[in-house]
Amino acid sequence: MPFHSLLVSKDEKAGAILTPVLAGFGITAQRCGYSEALSLLTDQKYDAVIIDFDDPHSAALVLQNTDEAASGYHAITVALLSDKTKVRNVFGAGANFILYKPFSREQAQSTFRAATALIKRERRRSYRVPIQMPIQIQLQKGSEIEGILLDLSEGGMDFVAPQPTHRGAEITASIHLPDLGTQIEVRGEVAWANANGQCGVRFLDLSDHVRSTLKAWVLAHADELLPDDPDPVAHCKLSDLSLGACYVETESPFPERSGIILSLKAREVEVQAEGMVRVMHPGFGMGIEFASRTPEQREHVGNFIALLSSVPGTTPELSVAPRALTTYDEYAGSNGTEDLEDPLLELLRNHASLRQEEFLQELRRQRSSEVNLA
Repeated sequence: MPFHSLLVSKDEKAGAILTPVLAGFGITAQRCGYSEALSLLTDQKYDAVIIDFDDPHSAALVLQNTDEAASGYHAITVALLSDKTKVRNVFGAGANFILYKPFSREQAQSTFRAATALIKRERRRSYRVPIQMPIQIQLQKGSEIEGILLDLSEGGMDFVAPQPTHRGAEITASIHLPDLGTQIEVRGEVAWANANGQCGVRFLDLSDHVRSTLKAWVLAHADELLPDDPDPVAHCKLSDLSLGACYVETESPFPERSGIILSLKAREVEVQAEGMVRVMHPGFGMGIEFASRTPEQREHVGNFIALLSSVPGTTPELSVAPRALTTYDEYAGSNGTEDLEDPLLELLRNHASLRQEEFLQELRRQRSSEVNLA
């Protein structure tokens, strides 16, 4: 399945490197200037938008319009940046990835390896299967209503009800999936709502069983070819670990706030744990907070740590795959580690005021007084 990108840059050298790199990942590149990009983003949909920040004001405007134009699945955004001191500003403006200029073909490949994995995952997650059937909705305040399910995806659903809901409301729904004879319970948050009672919901805290059931049902009922699940990013090294977080060194880190799945293999045993990227250092690594709100998530983290403890002197095989471009509820509030002293997790959550070198220096300081996993 071909993917489409918009390359907003006047830099001939950067374009000459990026065009074949993108083609290698099955991504076509349409190149344009800043003003033309604003028009194209209104009329067309892109899987990725690559923006050169040589003109910061114009680039920020394009980045803003990319976010506002997104519907269905979100475009992955990559900023080309010459001034490394502006990295926090560019991330704050909404860029998912940053590629420092000047860059080599190998550096571009590392960045777009992770970006392409997210493009594939977002395309799969956002694909909606049209369906009309009754659905029972439990509202946040306790009242129950019956609505009509309009479509369903791996990550959410649309429904219409006799009374309007409001954005941000939490709901619980019972869905009887046709053909499978299975009823599932899902919890979600209203992402948008209309006065006529129609709304869109993003799912929260799905169990492994429900998530796999939804994936299988969507795949079976999709009327177009969906991209394969993305390959995990290999060549990762787990350098720091605590009960609540870890730091992974990799040339292909994922964006801040993205949801990921870590897979650890050692001695023919494999365990997985979910997490959210709290801090991303382009081309170097990422700090990940483990998901541990539910008993199932806490068990996964415990198994992850237990496997590492059981193989002293053995370097486990680690890979990371994307689960979602943005995570929402899993890390809001208590996650089961609030009563524990966890300097690594605290460092990840308070990284915004630190430059990369300052962050890594503090990481090394913590590491010197703990078990070193490198």
